[in-house]
Amino acid sequence: MADPNSKNPENVPGKFYVDNTCSGCQVCVSTAPDNFKMSDDEEYAYVYKQPENDDELDACQEAMDNCPEESIGDDGE
Repeated sequence: MADPNSKNPENVPGKFYVDNTCSGCQVCVSTAPDNFKMSDDEEYAYVYKQPENDDELDACQEAMDNCPEESIGDDGE
């Protein structure tokens, strides 16, 4: 389960975030490319844009559900 106290610093504020347990597998980037990006060194992902419509929200939820490390969290905002 993602830890809201360990969010990667690049995450934009909002509902979804990635914490420091991310292994850099890129599942979220593949699933929701409009919302997730890899860090410059490609070691971990982060949320660069919160979902702005139902399609993006569904993609972010799918990314969270499929994250093998359970590194994606939902603050419920």
